[in-house]
Amino acid sequence: MMLISVVALIFTDPEIIITEMTNTSLEVLQLCVELMAIYTIWMGLLEIVDASGLGKKLAKLLSPLIRWLFKVKDPETTKYIALNMSSNMLGLGNASTPMGIKAMQKLDPKTGAITPAMIMLLIINSTAIQFLPTTVIGLRASSGSLSPSDILIPTILATMATCVFGILMAKLCEKIFFKNKPSSQSGGENISFKNYIQKPISNTKQNKK
Repeated sequence: MMLISVVALIFTDPEIIITEMTNTSLEVLQLCVELMAIYTIWMGLLEIVDASGLGKKLAKLLSPLIRWLFKVKDPETTKYIALNMSSNMLGLGNASTPMGIKAMQKLDPKTGAITPAMIMLLIINSTAIQFLPTTVIGLRASSGSLSPSDILIPTILATMATCVFGILMAKLCEKIFFKNKPSSQSGGENISFKNYIQKPISNTKQNKK
């Protein structure tokens, strides 16, 4: 339908499509520049926090929560997770990505199998509590909103609900689908879902014999 509409506009009134394409391109470019300014400031602050040693202090502060959620003991992994969680709480989804990638690399046991800690990190990033949704507030302000921070309380309530539900479901699935195995060097348990697919098949074959 979209292609048909574009073709129809080209033959009927090509000036409209050219004008709209030009205006949209300019709006996209303006939005990218505005977001770049926001992320430059916050990513710079995160680098300062990391370089100044505040990242380690933040990791120490959040270590009880991180230990319960991820079962990790490595200080470097804890630091990256703490920086990732704190930037998500500030509503900096894209700015938290580098720290999230580093944390995921630390949690990866390099066996090709996913661990509960890796799943928990994905859930935390997808349903992170946002106490200050700076990105959305910045977008609303750049779009001319008279009260860009009106979404603050609804955002906090919505993200708290989704985050708590996600964590509870992850913990429940961990107890159901993951056996207790020796922890990897990063602290996460290691198991492959293939085990759960292969075991019922092998048990069936043994019963037939």
